[in-house]
Amino acid sequence: MQRIAIAERENWKALADEYGFAYAMPDGQRYWDERAYYRFTLRQIEDDIEEATAELVSLCGEWAGRAVRDEEYLKRLDIPSTYWDWIAKSWDRGDPSLYGRFDLVYDGKDPPKLLEFNADTPTSLYEASVFQWYWLEDRIKAGLLPQGADQFNNLHDQLIARFSAWPTGGLLHMTAFSEELEDRKNVEYMAECAGAAGHQVVLLDIASIGLDRTGRFVDEENREIRTLFKLYPWEWLIHEEFGSAMPGSPTVWIEPPWKMLLSTKAILPELWKLAPGHPNLLESYYEGDPAASAIGRDHVAKPIFSREGANVEIRRDGVTLVAQEGPYDRLPRVIQALAPDVVFDGMRPVIGSWIIDQDPAGIGIREDAGLVTGNTSCFLPHAIVD
Repeated sequence: MQRIAIAERENWKALADEYGFAYAMPDGQRYWDERAYYRFTLRQIEDDIEEATAELVSLCGEWAGRAVRDEEYLKRLDIPSTYWDWIAKSWDRGDPSLYGRFDLVYDGKDPPKLLEFNADTPTSLYEASVFQWYWLEDRIKAGLLPQGADQFNNLHDQLIARFSAWPTGGLLHMTAFSEELEDRKNVEYMAECAGAAGHQVVLLDIASIGLDRTGRFVDEENREIRTLFKLYPWEWLIHEEFGSAMPGSPTVWIEPPWKMLLSTKAILPELWKLAPGHPNLLESYYEGDPAASAIGRDHVAKPIFSREGANVEIRRDGVTLVAQEGPYDRLPRVIQALAPDVVFDGMRPVIGSWIIDQDPAGIGIREDAGLVTGNTSCFLPHAIVD
């Protein structure tokens, strides 16, 4: 694994506009950065990243099967008891999942370590799937990468295949909080994939969803929402005004209700309890657990729900190095052992390893000079070159 400087395409900004990558430079600051790329060998991808991702999928599935009836865990996630049976039935039925993203730290040598699992509302999908693939093709054509260069990137085809596995007889509604540009654009891209799979897609804002007198969710034209993909967190939805109507509604939700059990940093101590010493896990405990003292003075404290690094605290030798501000300061926290400090050219990469359904499908890389990957971190492409 190497970080390699490379000439950027002179027209990449125009291409981003042409392809609808509207958040490539938010507020004039680089998010997409192709002045360097990360180079992997095929062995590193297949034996390390892909294998670790499959291992983590298996561990999460094992934990979810236990968590659906673990009242202590459900209470810890602040899930009202009125949802518990609904979640359990969702798991027992095998309600369909679309995707997820494991965030890993990896140096190209030692086994990748799990930082967290974005099981419910991961973003950065478009740039990982489409835009970095176009970059690869263009750099090969320009002679800056060898003809045999490749990517771990089957995302687009696997997304379409996954949508193709679902019935196409009715409307497929897809929603997000539309004022969030990145969320809206990610959903628009997924709608294109669903359309390619034969679905008739209706895009709508989360605030436009209504509830009729019979308890059915409906869109702005009063059409029943039979299947809804939502880029909106479950931990918010269940506390919305209409949340209590969801268990009694016939709507099929994507991601499904059982994903509530995994879309939280509370899985980190649970996975460690399930598989202590696993090579792809970092030692983790709930804050206040006496066992957490085993981690020592080097650790990270994370709220069980947070986004873009908000309210993350990093301590080394008992000294606080980072204490991010944010809206999650009153939530319970987990304590996680400090990950290996992987640095390339002064930058710290985090590998987002994607799954479609349960299958590893590709990676996207974000990097930052600081210790926390947040909303100002950059996305860099990658290539497999042996």
